[in-house]
Amino acid sequence: MMDVCDRFSLAAYFMAGVMTASAIAQGDPAKAFDTETAAVRRPGTTLRIDLIGDSTQTDNAGYGRGFCANLPSTVDCLNMAKGGASTKTYREQGLWQRALETKPDYMVIQFGHNDAEKVDGVAEMDRQVSMAVYEANLRQYVTESRAAGIKPVLCTPLTRRYFEADGKVHSDLLGHAVTMMRVAKEMNVPLIDLQAESIAYLNKIGEDGGNKLAITKKDDAGKTVYDKTHLDWAGSYIFGRMVAVDLGKVEPALKKYVRAQAAKLPPDGVKAMKIINGASVKIVLIGDSTVATGGGWGPGFCAVMTPNVACIDDALNGRSSKSFINEGAWKKALAEKGDYYLIQFGHNDQKTDATRHTDAEGSFKDYLQRYISDVQAMSGVPVLVTSLSRRTMKDGKIVEDLKEYATATKELGAKNGLAVVDLNAILTAMLNRMTQEQADQFNAVGQANEREVAGKSGTDRTHLNPYGQKVFGRIVAEQLVRTQVELGPDLIGAPMQISSPAPTPGPR
Repeated sequence: MMDVCDRFSLAAYFMAGVMTASAIAQGDPAKAFDTETAAVRRPGTTLRIDLIGDSTQTDNAGYGRGFCANLPSTVDCLNMAKGGASTKTYREQGLWQRALETKPDYMVIQFGHNDAEKVDGVAEMDRQVSMAVYEANLRQYVTESRAAGIKPVLCTPLTRRYFEADGKVHSDLLGHAVTMMRVAKEMNVPLIDLQAESIAYLNKIGEDGGNKLAITKKDDAGKTVYDKTHLDWAGSYIFGRMVAVDLGKVEPALKKYVRAQAAKLPPDGVKAMKIINGASVKIVLIGDSTVATGGGWGPGFCAVMTPNVACIDDALNGRSSKSFINEGAWKKALAEKGDYYLIQFGHNDQKTDATRHTDAEGSFKDYLQRYISDVQAMSGVPVLVTSLSRRTMKDGKIVEDLKEYATATKELGAKNGLAVVDLNAILTAMLNRMTQEQADQFNAVGQANEREVAGKSGTDRTHLNPYGQKVFGRIVAEQLVRTQVELGPDLIGAPMQISSPAPTPGPR
């Protein structure tokens, strides 16, 4: 057969939009959004400020959480930034309209990183635009926000930490900063020159100091290197403070809303910084047989974690979100006192027997909420994973028989503001680019007679052989570190490339 490895790599899926297309840390935690309630403000607040921009503003990899932390509880601080967004795609993806519907008093608008074309003026991706279009887009954002009764504040892009031999930052975003400054002047918009201020600060602390504010990523050889664009918790609180203070300067009416003293890292930030700097960590996997050691992605996930990670696969065959709790398995898993819990159910929640069945929109969500609340109560981090796709095709496409449970998982993640690894969507899109024969190279083998006696197909398109465990476990791991960026140094090896022949499947 023609091996899928001859035709596909995970890089292709990134570019196809199956996974985040741009650099690491673009995967933002899910955000719940309801048009009818978007304008409702948090009780006790007197002011709403929205952050509008790209990943360098987000909470998980930008200065967003540090910015909001430096404002008092009377300010409803909404982070509407999106990883990978440019002035073009923020509108095209409907994010701008969503932001307008939140009806803030102020918007802090920062773009540039993803608008930038190559040096020769050629756009590599659909999000990239010419400088003229960048300027026109900024002007349109200003005009439309004002028309909606919102006060815009422009913020030049945070510099990338490109240090050269002279020990100074040489920014590739100076042109975008100049363009934004011109728009601000001509349209009489308050301007925060974060580009200049961040360059000055980094030149003062030097490259080593700048690296302490960075998350990490993997180079093509699998080596852990510093990400020169995105921020860890410490970086978020430094540059977030900078933007908050500057906002009070350029818009004097807001000065009283900036905390007098710089905010300190909360306990989860302190913990994340310890992890990114090498502290040991425990990750516990929870789910059914598609996660468990026999035929799930769990072994492949644990295999790409450094020895610094205690990776515990507590998933059990045949369990649903309901039976895993009722049989006492969840109590045992909680006793592990993990730092992170990856939680995936759905396959057995579909079963009709009363001991396992849950309704996707009802009891399934209720049980998942129990997992989330229990993990958070012990200061752990819950991460939801949507159900591993079955690999049965009809008319050349994957039969999406788990979609309602995957959707419910994503909705609950959005409601709780949690990271969700949408494994179901990723694999469905990936497998839809294959033939049935190619998809079958991931199938578990063995026990065919037992399966047929039980009334099942002798071909197991639910569980995984060692190759499938390796591929899908790696996908989960790479998606995890896009939101839980502090775990980046704990991921082994280069980004997955399905480029070598699949091993001959062996017995499970």
